[in-house]
Amino acid sequence: MPQSSLLSIIIFLPLLGGLAALGVFSQPRVSRWIAAIAASGDLALVILLFFLVPGGHAAHNGGWLMAEDYPWLQSLGIRYSLGLDGISLMLILLTAFLALLCILVSWRQINTKVGSFHFFLLATQTGVLGVFLATDLFLFYLFWEVQIIPVFFLVGIWGHEKRLAATMKFILFTVSGSLLMLIALTALYVIHGTRTGIYTFSLARLASAPLTDTTGIFLFAAFMIAFAVKTPIIPLHIWLPDTHTEAPTAGSVVLAGLLLKTGVYGILRIAFPLFPTAARLSMPLLLTLGLVGLFYAAWIALSQTNIKRLIAYSSIAHMGLIIIGLAIWKAITVSGAVLQMINHGLTTSALFILVGILGERIDSRKFADLGGLWKKMPVFSAFFLFFAMASLGLPGLNNFVGEILILIGAFTVSPLVAILGFCGMVFTLVYVLRLVQDSLFGREKAAHPLYDLTIREGWVLGVLAAAVLFIGLHPGPILRLFETPLHHLLSEGGPVAVHLAQPFSGPS
Repeated sequence: MPQSSLLSIIIFLPLLGGLAALGVFSQPRVSRWIAAIAASGDLALVILLFFLVPGGHAAHNGGWLMAEDYPWLQSLGIRYSLGLDGISLMLILLTAFLALLCILVSWRQINTKVGSFHFFLLATQTGVLGVFLATDLFLFYLFWEVQIIPVFFLVGIWGHEKRLAATMKFILFTVSGSLLMLIALTALYVIHGTRTGIYTFSLARLASAPLTDTTGIFLFAAFMIAFAVKTPIIPLHIWLPDTHTEAPTAGSVVLAGLLLKTGVYGILRIAFPLFPTAARLSMPLLLTLGLVGLFYAAWIALSQTNIKRLIAYSSIAHMGLIIIGLAIWKAITVSGAVLQMINHGLTTSALFILVGILGERIDSRKFADLGGLWKKMPVFSAFFLFFAMASLGLPGLNNFVGEILILIGAFTVSPLVAILGFCGMVFTLVYVLRLVQDSLFGREKAAHPLYDLTIREGWVLGVLAAAVLFIGLHPGPILRLFETPLHHLLSEGGPVAVHLAQPFSGPS
């Protein structure tokens, strides 16, 4: 397994770019360009990984394609350990891609404290990248905390009218969950060290910690609460709609496209492999919560008068379906769930970007001020319709692939769950059609001097649309990246590996 510093460069390059942008805070234009160059460079390095990783040897290395491992705090058993596999490769690609788009969509939206804005944005990127690459539990927790703090400032400083209340709710929920995780990882560290004589935070070693069933259940619950808050899983979701509504466009993209994915990633990479017995016992509860989230969020979305709030509730519904895929814990459903993480990051981010573009023109996000946009903004409206159709799972677009994999896999285990999941998707159809009808068609409800997309805005939405089409029409290469790491997760660390026959080979 190759030892390289490239993973560390990918993690910390955005932070260095943010510091440089902050250093020229008195020159907003220079700050923007520094941030854009740093984000572009990071994206280029992630793309380079696709040409460097030895995919053919991944099966012999536990699924890892590249790694870094150095002593750090040796007296405490803490190491600076990073690992890259097919899952984390796609997630860091999503992170670098969306971070660059956040800078581009904020080019004209953010005009105050520009250097500070880009510092916090790129610091968040560093935290998220670290979460997706850390294989030492202490290092994972450190990056987990790093990603939270900048988002607090992004929303609290550059958000909308009720931003302070929203940021307080966000920080109370996320920090409370993080404290539970800290208690649990400390307890796991002590228990493993006391019973084996080896004090370590290595995920691989801690997966074999000698735990009683009761202890495992309590520690699993602590980790799961932290991850459930970030995902979010009903009923720990109530911070999300307010934070999305008040966040600037880049903040909403970071929340929906990246931070929510770290919660799901934590469940997949840490909670289930570390506590397989407790995870197996939690499956019925997770299935129930996933279904409840799917129906509840779709129902509440129908009653929203704010377009950003509707899209925020749609995120909760989509994450509910992802939780169902994880809870079934079969190769096909987990492949669908991981792919759906990517899909949701693309389509929901695109919708938030479109709403941000609209907000620049009419300074409103309420349905009462929308309607008739197709006549005045045809290109904008075409993109809006395209991403709305992708969000509801239109065949040929990205979300359909992830959803069908989850439902097919669910049907083989529980036809009732699959049927209920399909019914929840029908609810999705209703609120998405309402979103399109009330925004693009009908009579114009307020006179606004609207103009269509600029070249910069069109480029941002165009590359997102291309990604949506690629995954919808040719998902095989991405699904094949997931095969080896999911095989190891399900067969070695999975809670119900007995259900696994063969690793699922995605459609070519």
